[in-house]
Amino acid sequence: MFLIKNARMADAVTDILIEDGIIKKIGANIDAKNARLINAYGLTAVPGFIDMHVHLREPGYEVKETLSSGSASAAKGGFTTVCMMPNTNPPMDNAANVNRAQEIIKRGAAVNVEIIGAITKGRAGKEITDFAELKNCGVIALSDDGSEVEDNSLMQAAAQSAAKNNMLLISHAEDTKLAAGGVMNKSVTAVKLGLKGISNESEFVMVERDIKIAEQFKARLHIAHVSTKESCEIIAAAKKRGVLVTAEVTPHHLTLTDRECESFSGNAKMNPPLRSAADVEAVRKALASGVIDVVATDHAPHAVHEKEVEFELAAFGIIGLETAFALCYETMVLSGLMSFEKLIEAMTAKPAKILGLKKGVLSEGAAADITLLDLNKEWEYSREEILSASCNTPYIGRRLRGGVEYTFAGGKLKYGNIK
Repeated sequence: MFLIKNARMADAVTDILIEDGIIKKIGANIDAKNARLINAYGLTAVPGFIDMHVHLREPGYEVKETLSSGSASAAKGGFTTVCMMPNTNPPMDNAANVNRAQEIIKRGAAVNVEIIGAITKGRAGKEITDFAELKNCGVIALSDDGSEVEDNSLMQAAAQSAAKNNMLLISHAEDTKLAAGGVMNKSVTAVKLGLKGISNESEFVMVERDIKIAEQFKARLHIAHVSTKESCEIIAAAKKRGVLVTAEVTPHHLTLTDRECESFSGNAKMNPPLRSAADVEAVRKALASGVIDVVATDHAPHAVHEKEVEFELAAFGIIGLETAFALCYETMVLSGLMSFEKLIEAMTAKPAKILGLKKGVLSEGAAADITLLDLNKEWEYSREEILSASCNTPYIGRRLRGGVEYTFAGGKLKYGNIK
């Protein structure tokens, strides 16, 4: 049992009593014998963050990340629920593999971990998986993330089956023929650096195709890691037509441009690539206006030897769980682009609604997934304090504003020290 005293919620200061994994009571001057006390004076209580898009690497790639290290990193970042992508080894393409991952989650996950199943067997883009089987064993959505389902007829079959089984499809929008060989955004910067570019078109043509297919079969579609202005425009138009489409943006696409690649550091290499300043402005506006629904990290850990090589040879990806809130708070809220409340919705209630989770709210009787924030905290992101097993990020050494002080998942303290 925990009693959080003097936390700010909305415009009031209140207490929160946690008991048996739920929020037992919210109100002023709560008194609870035997409760462990946390004085949250000066801290803001919000629902635990929900990340629709993480790569936890286990099983199969434990040198990059494990469910234990990845979920500990999530808790430090204020996340109480994360959705693991299916590009594990073996992939999450059948009940046996999903059940194996669920056992690992039960043994070692610090926070709630949901599993996203593969759209195609082996994520090979040749044959769709058994959606009903995957749903029955607890898979929350379907994606071949890391790869697009490029065959039109196969994606149509996937949309038809997803609609039949009321499953969410998550699109990794990338035309690999257009992106082939590219290592950064196609731009003047790429030309100057002598690096092959990845065009905006390689993303937005697939965004457009997947939306048309979802519209045809009345399937629910979520567009992962939106990075281009054109994608935002296509999604906005689709929403106006009533298509069942939602979208996410990552903190790195909100905060960095392709000029980061001028360092030739492999930590600036990601997919989709860091884009132009105009694209960054577009995705910020799309998030602020609700065209883009949620913030998701696309946390993609890699071992040091996979990043500290020539830029062309470096692996794509960036870790992001521990810096997500601070980066978005500074970029979207402190800049005046978006209210604090809307940002929190984009990290809690909105992803919960898209995924069909009964989470993302702070109310009596709700699951005690709670994050306590110090909005005035200024801190430096250091390599030594990273809890992820990997450290592939260009943000190391950056001063940040807004920090996570405590994280409760299922009523248990998963990050923070009682003083």
